[in-house]
Formats: sequence, structure tokens, C-alpha cells
Amino acid sequence: MVPATPRDVVHIRVGSFALVFLFAFAVLGLIAGAPVMVGIAVALAVVTIVDIVLAVRRQKQRSDGEAG
Repeated sequence: MVPATPRDVVHIRVGSFALVFLFAFAVLGLIAGAPVMVGIAVALAVVTIVDIVLAVRRQKQRSDGEAG
């Protein structure tokens, strides 16, 4: 376990939950032939992945706090 703040944990958990739905919307967009829907889902997924990566990096940089 690494030290973590509740904010970082929330970013990681909510982000991973959102990625599941964004993947589903992207697949639905591909099936329905809606490129705008796919593009929006992919863009939001990239933003979510960046947010998760930054939260993980913040966790690893902290040297004190509660174990998350």
C-alpha cells in the first residue's frame, strides 16, 4: 500500500468506473455508425486516463498520510 489522500482514491475509482461506460458508448457509437459519439467517448476516455495517471503519481509522491 502507498500513502494516499481520499481525493486521489476517488479520482482513481470514479475514473475507472467512468472508463467502463465510455468504452460502452464508444462501442455503441461504432455499431450505430455515429462517429461523433465515438469521438466524444474517446476524448473523454483520454482525459479520464490522464486524470487517473496524475492521481497515481500524486499518491506515489506523498511520503505521509493514510494508506489508501
